[in-house]
Amino acid sequence: MRIVDSHFHWWPRSIFEALCKREGFPRAEPNGRGGYKYWRADNGVPGFDLGADWFDIEKQLARMDATGHEIDVVCSIGPFSVHFSDLPVEEGRAAAMQWNEEMADAQRRYPGRVWASAAVPLVDTQVALEVLEHAITRLGLMGVNLPGSIGADPRIDAERLEPFYARVEELGIPMFLHPTDAVFNDILDGYDGALYLSLGRVIDVSVSACRLILSGLMERHPALKIVMSHTGGALPYQAGRMDKNSKKARLPQPPSTYIKRMYTDTVSPHEMGVRFAVEFYGADHVMYGSDYPCWDPDAALKVLREAGLSEADQNKVLGENARRILNLREPAHV
Repeated sequence: MRIVDSHFHWWPRSIFEALCKREGFPRAEPNGRGGYKYWRADNGVPGFDLGADWFDIEKQLARMDATGHEIDVVCSIGPFSVHFSDLPVEEGRAAAMQWNEEMADAQRRYPGRVWASAAVPLVDTQVALEVLEHAITRLGLMGVNLPGSIGADPRIDAERLEPFYARVEELGIPMFLHPTDAVFNDILDGYDGALYLSLGRVIDVSVSACRLILSGLMERHPALKIVMSHTGGALPYQAGRMDKNSKKARLPQPPSTYIKRMYTDTVSPHEMGVRFAVEFYGADHVMYGSDYPCWDPDAALKVLREAGLSEADQNKVLGENARRILNLREPAHV
């Protein structure tokens, strides 16, 4: 069967070449390994120091082929999605439009093999709506990325963004929620990034998802299609605690009801975590993801095999779910 990798990162080189020419922060510079160092702010420590494998989609697809499987990929931005909200409004709009044009070009060059989701700056709601509209209705991108914060502001549930979420719901597109490395840094620093990378990102994305729930956004927009990364972060494992301690949010349903309406991926190097995600969300709500190039696709497939799913559930997770949930349609000429 053909596999769909729902959590895959390709970043256009043109975006980082432009950042190398930018004065001030955020900025980037070549790192001598075919990739770039990137700084969000003037803190002396680059947020990313990435090799060439992030920026060459042909080699990335060849790496997928090397697994011995036919793997189609869904490009999401991941932690870089906050970048477009770090910039001044008009610059953020231009950078997001450039990103989205590159994504649309990849979809055209690899029809039926590559799908991609849109960047949207969230600092200005009207600009967010305009960029969203252009990306989906004009460029034909299949979804939108939701950063875990708006710059360093964690309130992705801000009241002013209600029209944005309403339009995403109306378009019927998936919204990929991913940690953005912009909050919690003060208490999760040190150890050469080990604490943040192992636990911090789980906290980051879990708090963001909780805001979408406790604010009532998911109640007001029941058709919102939220794809929560990394087997749901902490949410499946703390759902009972949320139900017990969230009554002051005055939701008509327990928080776990809304958590289970989300979708997630299998990005967890732990077969017990993958197995529990499938048990909690249901086999129809979980999609295979490798997080490549952050993780090894061979290892990701191995963990999924070791999770002990039935053949029917494995088929759902490996491709059937993604094609249904993400509305992936084969181009007519493929």
